[in-house]
Amino acid sequence: SYFGDKSSCVENASTLNFTSSSSVRGLNSACVRKTPLSSGRSVCRSHTPLMGYSVTSSSAVSAHTVASVVVAVVEGRGLARGEVGMASIDLKNPEVILSQFADNTTYAKVITKLKILTPLEIIMSNTACDVGNTTKLFSLITEHFNNVTFTTVQRKYFNETKGLEYIEQLCASEFSTVFMEVQSKYYCLAAAAALLKYVEFIQNSVYAPKSLKVRFQGSEKTAMIDSSSAQNLELVINNRDSRNGHTLFGVLNYTKTPGGSRRLRSNILEPLVDAETINTRLDCVQELLQDEELFFGLQAVISKFLDTEQLLSVLVQIPKQDTVKTAESKITNLIYLKHTLELVEPLKAALRSCNTPLLKAYYSSLEDTRFGIILEKITTVINDDTRYTKGCLSMRTQKCYAVKPNINEFLDIARRTYTEIVDDIAGMITQLAEKYNLPMKTSFSSARGFFIQMNADCSTLPNGQLPSEFTKITKMKNTYSFTSADLIKMNERCQESLREIYHMTYLIVCKLLNEIYEHIHCLYKLSDIVSMLDMLLSFAHACTLSDYVRPEFTDTLAIKQGWHPILEKIAMEKPVSNNTYLTEGNNFVIITGPNMSGKSTYLKQIALCQIMAQIGSYVPAEYCSFRIAEQIFTRIGMDDDIETNASTFMKEMKEITYIIQNANDKSLIIIDELGRGTSAEEGIGICYAACEYLLNLKAFTLFATHFLELCHIDALYPNVENYHFEVQHVRSSAGSKEKIAYTYTLSKGYTEEKNYGLKAAEVSSLPSSIILDAKEITNHIAKQILHRQKSTPEIMEQRAVYHLAMRLVQTARNSRLDPDSLRIYLKGLKKKYEASCPAPRQNDEQQ
Repeated sequence: SYFGDKSSCVENASTLNFTSSSSVRGLNSACVRKTPLSSGRSVCRSHTPLMGYSVTSSSAVSAHTVASVVVAVVEGRGLARGEVGMASIDLKNPEVILSQFADNTTYAKVITKLKILTPLEIIMSNTACDVGNTTKLFSLITEHFNNVTFTTVQRKYFNETKGLEYIEQLCASEFSTVFMEVQSKYYCLAAAAALLKYVEFIQNSVYAPKSLKVRFQGSEKTAMIDSSSAQNLELVINNRDSRNGHTLFGVLNYTKTPGGSRRLRSNILEPLVDAETINTRLDCVQELLQDEELFFGLQAVISKFLDTEQLLSVLVQIPKQDTVKTAESKITNLIYLKHTLELVEPLKAALRSCNTPLLKAYYSSLEDTRFGIILEKITTVINDDTRYTKGCLSMRTQKCYAVKPNINEFLDIARRTYTEIVDDIAGMITQLAEKYNLPMKTSFSSARGFFIQMNADCSTLPNGQLPSEFTKITKMKNTYSFTSADLIKMNERCQESLREIYHMTYLIVCKLLNEIYEHIHCLYKLSDIVSMLDMLLSFAHACTLSDYVRPEFTDTLAIKQGWHPILEKIAMEKPVSNNTYLTEGNNFVIITGPNMSGKSTYLKQIALCQIMAQIGSYVPAEYCSFRIAEQIFTRIGMDDDIETNASTFMKEMKEITYIIQNANDKSLIIIDELGRGTSAEEGIGICYAACEYLLNLKAFTLFATHFLELCHIDALYPNVENYHFEVQHVRSSAGSKEKIAYTYTLSKGYTEEKNYGLKAAEVSSLPSSIILDAKEITNHIAKQILHRQKSTPEIMEQRAVYHLAMRLVQTARNSRLDPDSLRIYLKGLKKKYEASCPAPRQNDEQQ
């Protein structure tokens, strides 16, 4: 049976059963009706009528508008909470849409996506909606979609491996580039597995192989960065060593709370695309940088917060059975809650004098009266001086004495008993120390309870051994740890007494929690504020460690003296900085230069700066302006992939296909070499064709290549610019050998270097005879093949006119110059135009 065994599912009514959120419905029960959907479909092997549910609605809905989308939703657990995977299929349309994104505690993105889909049925894992243990996401979805049928499926059917297998089997070959996007998106694959299995089950049929359209959809209002680009750019994981902090996340992560760290990670993977929101964040970072008092005041308060989201998820869970462990954790969590709420006032005080709209909005959110109401309810029952402390014994003491005296007299008696036992233990150990004249002291660990510890040299002990009444002796250097039979008995009495205290405290705590549940939603807002402030403080902190600058958002990508943020962290000094300039009229840059001259680093640097700007961080440059990118694509690296049976060349082709299929006018495309996995002629052909396709888009593209033939494309397309990395030739002191000195500086035009691959080979330990042979053969081939294309005067003139027109459009759009400065600038443009025209004619002069 698909939906679980009877032993684990108490509610199972029959073997082929699934659980609805409202009641148990078997497949053959009267609740299941055929929906007015088409009765047979070409993609199904057997033409059986579709099974489904009728959607209850206040008005009669005509057949063609009836909801027919089934959605599976799954959320990560533990630290991945907030990472949501969704898969949806329209029963009338064989298209599977997958999405995965990081969401905050209000789950706005999930709700928005579901609203757009208007589902007939929502499938979730049974662990999300266990009675008394429902997740926040499940509660929110049921609240927003009360007319939609909910079905729960055992968690084991949300299996990412099966999901990938399903997609491989069912995805039509035209859409196969979706594999690249979803390979590491585990949650949407898990949702896809449960969805497709379930749909096959309710329809009593299977989809024909390779018949479905499968596509991945990132979340709206964020830029799309596919998983291979995130890996190439080392956004959150270092490619050499996953534990290494040399990533963009590592550069910016000075967060103090787990929530802040999670938020930063999800922002880096999904940058914003709304300039207004980004500027609001940048305003905050600017204020934090200018107002030291605000920065340090906020940082001091934020660093005291615990994991608010985790605390919330535990607080709202009601355990199925009461054990000592559940009692103890509930009491601990209430102390954590009190600790968190007591920080609201200091947080408000830190924000009181702020000026930026976002910080002011956070301040007014903190004025919510519910924080005070919850804290007041807690302080009527819990001692004022009960607080979160480090150390297991002090925390145990806090839990014991959490509830105020005189609330429950039995609890007070139990506590007195506990105190007496602890005093007796201390007294007993003091007596033993006197009896044997040894420096014994009382120690405590959560595993052993109370035990005796002693610092003493072996030679000071009689016969070099401890007295025989001591047992469980361990020795670390000169520290002995041991216990005695009497102490073990005392510990047992102590534990018994504690169990009583915890049980009675737990009953009081549960009653208190029931009273505060109705107000608890304000804590979601609090955790959101804390994580956001933590991330903004982290950005400000990163700025103070290096000379970052605030980015502007225009229709131009202009970076003055920008450098690679991760390289700066590795090198511990500022790397060589370079300029970047792309506009709508010059949106395609070809970069050439010898091996190791800095091409790959430069390309990655631009993508990283773009991402930093779009998450609201300052950027490593002297000045920078960005055009907001809706998607960031990269094609970097020369690896093959055994897992997907792809050679180096095949992998390149898949990656460029994905870019060509998905890129739009607002994309940023980084291509670091293409067509290297095949013969030179074919490689150049593929590069040229791919460039010509991308040139028709208004996307900003940076293309690094060793194919110098590609540089001549600028003769045909005026929006192409050639740049190269300079190198210098240095003769060694002996004067015999010439060495290459890398300047890592970008200059206009394409590289004049010849045979730089051979020069790189010379540096390696390749035998000189092979290198000499290689030089001879290269010269021979070069004479036969390489014919330079010279630009004709007509082409040069057209190019000059095009560039002048583009500069004028740019000036009209973005200029902030006063009339006199503008006149000087325009005269300069005219001179530049005249200089770049081969032989200016009379009519050009008048222009």
